[in-house]
Formats: sequence, C-alpha cells, structure tokens
Amino acid sequence: MGEPRLPLTAHRSRCLVIQTAFLGDVVLTTPLLSALAARYGPVDVVTTPAAAALLQYHPAVAEVVPYDKHGAARGLRGLARLGSKLRSRGYRWVYLPHRSLRSAVLALWSGAPERIGFADSAAAFTYSARIPRNRDGHEVERLLALAGTAVGMKHPVSLGLSPEDHAAAEAWLSEHQVMSPFIALAPGSVWATKRWPYYAELASGLDGRVVIVGGTEDVALAQEIVEASRGKAVNAAGALGLRASAALIQRARCLVTNDSAPLHLATAVGTPIVALFGPTVPEFGFGPRRAEDVALGHDGLPCRPCSTHGPPACPLGHHRCMRELSLEMVRRAVVTVASAEESGAICPRN
Repeated sequence: MGEPRLPLTAHRSRCLVIQTAFLGDVVLTTPLLSALAARYGPVDVVTTPAAAALLQYHPAVAEVVPYDKHGAARGLRGLARLGSKLRSRGYRWVYLPHRSLRSAVLALWSGAPERIGFADSAAAFTYSARIPRNRDGHEVERLLALAGTAVGMKHPVSLGLSPEDHAAAEAWLSEHQVMSPFIALAPGSVWATKRWPYYAELASGLDGRVVIVGGTEDVALAQEIVEASRGKAVNAAGALGLRASAALIQRARCLVTNDSAPLHLATAVGTPIVALFGPTVPEFGFGPRRAEDVALGHDGLPCRPCSTHGPPACPLGHHRCMRELSLEMVRRAVVTVASAEESGAICPRN
C-alpha cells in the first residue's frame, strides 16, 4: 500500500512537531525542526502562544499553530477542537519532543500513522516509534535523537529574526542612547530559586552601559535594578517583543543570565554567555553550548541540585546555592567573556 492520499483541503506540510513546553525548551527544539525540514520540507509546529511569535519566521517552519493550553483552549474541549483541526490536515509524521500526556493525545487524535516520541514519555505506548532518551549530554542532542541525528552542531539553535526585529532593537537602543558595546542582564526566571540576588550590584560595578532584558513579568524586578545602579542600567524588560528582544541580546557583548529562556535566546543569536546555576546544574542538559561561554555554580553543596526546574523556595531555607555565588566571581567572568568577545577570540556570531 502507498501513502494515504491527502484530502484536497489538507495543509501542504506532512510533518508536525508538538512542543508546548517552556519557551527555552521551544528554542532548544529549533535544531530538531531544522533536521526534520531538511528531510520533509518545512514543518508545522503546535506550540504555546508566547513561543508562536518566536517561530513565526523560522526557515524550518511552514506554519505555527498556537495552543493556549492554560487559557482559551484549556480542558478536554479545547484539546478536542485542536485535535480535529490537526486531523483535517492529513499529517503523516508527528514528532513529540514534549513528553506530556496532552501532547500524546493530540498526536493520536491527529490521525497521523507515524508518531515518534521518547520511550519514557507519559503515554509512550500510544507512539508508533519510541526512541530511548539519553540522560547525558545537551538537550539539543537528546531532541535530535528523535530524527536520528546525533551531531547537534550541524543544526544549530537558531531563530528566524526579521529585518523588522533588528530595526526595532536598533530603534530602542538609539532612543535610550545605548551605544555598543553594552552588557545585557536577564535577572528573571519563572522559578524563584533560580534568580541570583546580586544583579543590581553587578550592574553598578560594571564598566559601560547595562541593559536589563526580560518579559513583562520582569518589569518590576528590572526597574529595581535600574534604580539601584546609579544610572548605569536601562530597562528593556517588557519593552520589546520576543524576537526584537533576541535581536537586542544579539547586539550585547555578553549576556548574564540565570538558568532561564534568555540563556537559550543568546545561544541562538551567538551572544557570549555567563550563566548562573543555583538549584539546577548544567549537567541537566540546559547550559550554554559554546566552549567560550561560562556556567557558574556553587560547587560542593550537598543539597545541589535540589530539583529539575528549581523549586519556588529553597527546601532547606538558606538558598546558599545563589546567595553564596559571589558577586566578584560573576564580575570576573563577565569581564573575561566580554573582553574575549571584543578582541575577536570568540567565534563569529550567527
């Protein structure tokens, strides 16, 4: 038997990726999207409304299907509506980097005969192909295993930034009289225990201008840092869209960030990184990828790591993993990384 005939109304892409995890996870899925697009042509992606804007112009993506699983489309009824929409498109292959039960149900309801996901997923028994998930290495390589691709650098983490995104970043920097070179700081995180507490002191102690980046949820935190920096820092948190924020990060000499989405945005645009890890560790597979980047953590604490994502509060009440990650250690790392970038010792950006 040959491949099933596409309905006349079917979408042109035959391959779908369902990735509705956190924003950073979506960014780290872009090498998989590129690998699949090289095989099948541009793919469709089901993702969160926040990540949909990020993937809108990615060259590996044919169409982004937003799924507001915690909002308008929440619940079984919303899931069923989306499943019906996917079924009408006649997909042949569905890839599932997100290991959730909800993603598995969507894949099943899509009617696609080939559903490829990880063997340790919540509903792996519904997949047509179950891929072992390596617990070692970077998340990019783990995800590429779904496509049978082992070498991640062939398909780097990437974003589809448009000329309009770059123009918006340039306009914001010009309006706020920020000239290159500058250092970007990303002090926020969904998980409270991942937030390093000394960004204000760091901003005050660095030479040159500092730009605070983040989403609308980070505006108040960023403003506190700006006010404490004695005019050194300016607040870009919530001021730009996601892609324009990535374009702004691309113009920085260095990004200092917690273990959160801006780390992966910086990876995608080639900006040197100083990443600060507290309750989590880079060995989980979500650290910087380039040899020139720096990941710092409080080594030797017996309680670290304490969770996969970082709990809302320190289970032991002391939060030493972040409180004892010293300001001077971070400052030295920033100076070293930024100086290497300025001298040309770091590889060219994406």
